[in-house]
Amino acid sequence: MNELVKPTDPITQSTLINSTEIGNDSLIPDQINNSSLYTVAVVDTPWPEESWHFCFLIALKLFVMALIIVAALFGNLLVIVSVMRHRKLRVITNYFVVSLALADMLVAIWAMCFNFSVEVTGGRWIFGYFMCDVWNSLDVYFSTASILHLCCISVDRYYAIVQPLDYPLIMTNVRLVFMLAIVWFSPALLSFLPIFMEWYTTTEHLEFRRKNSQICSFTVNRTYSVISSSVSFWVPGMVMILMYYRIYVEADRQERMLYR
Repeated sequence: MNELVKPTDPITQSTLINSTEIGNDSLIPDQINNSSLYTVAVVDTPWPEESWHFCFLIALKLFVMALIIVAALFGNLLVIVSVMRHRKLRVITNYFVVSLALADMLVAIWAMCFNFSVEVTGGRWIFGYFMCDVWNSLDVYFSTASILHLCCISVDRYYAIVQPLDYPLIMTNVRLVFMLAIVWFSPALLSFLPIFMEWYTTTEHLEFRRKNSQICSFTVNRTYSVISSSVSFWVPGMVMILMYYRIYVEADRQERMLYR
């Protein structure tokens, strides 16, 4: 931090600053070569300790975010490569897992990377109004797809454990394709359609975004909030709880039969 103080040593040419660049309260007039110049002694003082702490926290936050993005990319890529290279892993359950890994990779590429750019620029959105809608849509889309994948895996495990004899007849390749199609296409009705049609938010928020394109915020109205949270969280969550509870009951029953 630079402070302006009254000089006590002979001035040099490097300490001459034009009077129009800084205020007159901190300057000492001196007539040199018949020009209106002012002499200023610049003294460097160390930054406050709070500034160093703030910079350290920002750097640590960016490092952790970058580490999470890289881990999500390579971790999910490893899952996909493992299933594709080993024939014994190509079962119906693992196809759900591969599809889930792909969805999580796309979350890291599209949602997390845009979020990282916002953190780097100090909260400023630099990609424009249209890309803000794209970012919000992709975030909702891939997050919903990931949760629906988990729901499908729970249903698959339920039939494999509770009804093992009927499992090959229930979970066929046709049914697998049908379930994955629902998982990948239905979130678009919850993300791209209401966001680009501007159904998801209030009129005040839309007006604010048009006047402040450098800010990309996601404010939803009550109707969209209820529908989105139900489809993306509550309904799949209840299905998963029910499926895993039935799996637990069946596993407990089979364990007791083994003891008998």
